[in-house]
Amino acid sequence: MSVQVVSAAATAKVPEVELKDLSPSEAEPQLGRSASAVSAMAPPAGGGDPEAPAPAAERPPAPGPGSGPAAALSPAAGKVPQASAMKRSDPHHQHQRHRDGGEALVSPDGTVTEAPRTVKKQIQFADQKQEFNKRPTKIGRRSLSRSISQSSTDSYSSAASYTDSSDDETSPRDKQQKNSKGSSDFCVKNIKQAEFGRREIEIAEQEMPALMALRKRAQGEKPLAGAKIVGCTHITAQTAVLMETLGALGAQCRWAACNIYSTLNEVAAALAESGFPVFAWKGESEDDFWWCIDRCVNVEGWQPNMILDDGGDLTHWIYKKYPNMFKKIKGIVEESVTGVHRLYQLSKAGKLCVPAMNVNDSVTKQKFDNLYCCRESILDGLKRTTDMMFGGKQVVVCGYGEVGKGCCAALKAMGSIVYVTEIDPICALQACMDGFRLVKLNEVIRQVDIVITCTGNKNVVTREHLDRMKNSCIVCNMGHSNTEIDVASLRTPELTWERVRSQVDHVIWPDGKRIVLLAEGRLLNLSCSTVPTFVLSITATTQALALIELYNAPEGRYKQDVYLLPKKMDEYVASLHLPTFDAHLTELTDEQAKYLGLNKNGPFKPNYYRY
Repeated sequence: MSVQVVSAAATAKVPEVELKDLSPSEAEPQLGRSASAVSAMAPPAGGGDPEAPAPAAERPPAPGPGSGPAAALSPAAGKVPQASAMKRSDPHHQHQRHRDGGEALVSPDGTVTEAPRTVKKQIQFADQKQEFNKRPTKIGRRSLSRSISQSSTDSYSSAASYTDSSDDETSPRDKQQKNSKGSSDFCVKNIKQAEFGRREIEIAEQEMPALMALRKRAQGEKPLAGAKIVGCTHITAQTAVLMETLGALGAQCRWAACNIYSTLNEVAAALAESGFPVFAWKGESEDDFWWCIDRCVNVEGWQPNMILDDGGDLTHWIYKKYPNMFKKIKGIVEESVTGVHRLYQLSKAGKLCVPAMNVNDSVTKQKFDNLYCCRESILDGLKRTTDMMFGGKQVVVCGYGEVGKGCCAALKAMGSIVYVTEIDPICALQACMDGFRLVKLNEVIRQVDIVITCTGNKNVVTREHLDRMKNSCIVCNMGHSNTEIDVASLRTPELTWERVRSQVDHVIWPDGKRIVLLAEGRLLNLSCSTVPTFVLSITATTQALALIELYNAPEGRYKQDVYLLPKKMDEYVASLHLPTFDAHLTELTDEQAKYLGLNKNGPFKPNYYRY
């Protein structure tokens, strides 16, 4: 990096630095000063007066080319004075007062020359100024000034920061948008973000080997030809890969979001640009949420015959508003604890009128999405929103199912002190054997730094718990639904809500105590960060196979009930992901297979086996 000295008149708005003479004690290098500060105090490398030269217009001609203090600091020289030059001037030179008030230098041969006068100078890094001037005045659709002033309030997710950068506050419902093909059968935040979203989808494809393999293998057969799938899931780059795979297999799809905060606007735009009717954007209201679902379902001349749901809201809406549609629907595929629970309730009440596939309890979903995914994404979500350090923090995790196990393992590995609450004695015993202390929430609520819910239940954290929490306690949810934390009880006149950054609110009590509420009690990892793409490849492949199975099953194979994914399909999904790790399965010999009573190609475990 070069250092350029310019006059004060030539450069504005740069702090001035006066170069002064130094005593011998001051001339020694000092701790704590930057290299630029040391350079600024140094005289010309050739010795002479330590004061800075005058501007070119004021100083006399230099004695010779490339010599003297003027040449040492001229822009043409382009050299930084060395720290070793920080000494008094040559003792053979003597200082004399010039008659006009300046100083003169007397050399040993008697020659008298006028020394440059002391002028206040500015030191400026030339290449730094040039680089700054090259910066665009806007980043995306967000101005540079807004980028700087609001950097603390934007989400740290690269995708989320782009998504949240739009200055346009108009509701997508009030916009008239069309894609490049002229279609307007969609509702997204901004169709112009499609190119950015396409790049995100392409990145996700690299980490979803099984889904891409399924697309390649089954594309010629078109096993979903004629399928009309209406979906309600998180709309992320990984979901987009699933949707495009379903389309490649012959299906027509219409999609809405199952969470008002998890949609990536640029991905939704990319899907809309590709011709998928998508109705979703980040930050929907409750009314928007149901409107989007209705726009997917209630279409003239198009009726779904398959449902892919995450949470049960889409299934609930069709039952409530359009029950006659179930006459043509062949099946439902559900992937969440909450949605599966609703399906079993309908089945028990005799109201489930189509077969349903419980993807959530398949081994590939339980062990990989719920456990391994949450083990990584819990830390990601907490870090991005709070920037906190986990070592030594006291954390209570409510629920020790697969999600709870993943959260506890991650936090324990980071040095946190982890407590667990549980209602199931088997899960409770697992927590104890894994080294966690089993408690009731009331016993530790006053002392913990973080409260995490992952039970699938309601009112796990009540207003009474919230009132007793310590100042700055972080409260978040890793379950699908927003019912676990009683957020509604916090919307009262005596409490103040303060938005700190995207998806982070301070709820302040009258005495000044505050808690940090993340994503308003909704799913933390998909609302505030991202989740590992590879794990979602496992889940998405399971969903695709379940749709293919239900759609192509002969009449009578599945009745009006809830079914688990066949074990053979679970094993097939797992096998598709093994090549990523260069893994090689051992094959049974005929004798071994006969001894175990198994088919050499599987399935290798009975349905009652617990992995």
